[in-house]
Amino acid sequence: MSLVTHRGGCHCGAVAFEVDAPARLTVSDCNCSICRMSGYQHLIVPRARFRLLQGAESLTEYRFNTGTARHLFCRRCGIKSFYVPRSNPDGYSVNARCLDPATIEHLEIEIFDDNDRAASEARLRDRSR
Repeated sequence: MSLVTHRGGCHCGAVAFEVDAPARLTVSDCNCSICRMSGYQHLIVPRARFRLLQGAESLTEYRFNTGTARHLFCRRCGIKSFYVPRSNPDGYSVNARCLDPATIEHLEIEIFDDNDRAASEARLRDRSR
């Protein structure tokens, strides 16, 4: 699989990151309460393929339910451009909506059914390898 470097960040520009992923992305649309309400599109990547370029001091964290997921938001504009997901606590979920579209050749959206979390997580693990 050939990877490109995608750049992304928050709305105000305080947070910026790079992520190595294919130019043709497959992302997940989750129906859990927080993802449904925020319109988050998950691009799951291993920790080694994510680099925070700036803004660590601008991030604030929110945890709920099991407390495993680390939801990270920009303090200034409120955008969650990436976070540490419960489904992959050793990696990151990047919001595909926060990526520069110039490096995205194609975007395919799959459903992540929070009501059948085990099957959805298994699909994510298989795809992120």
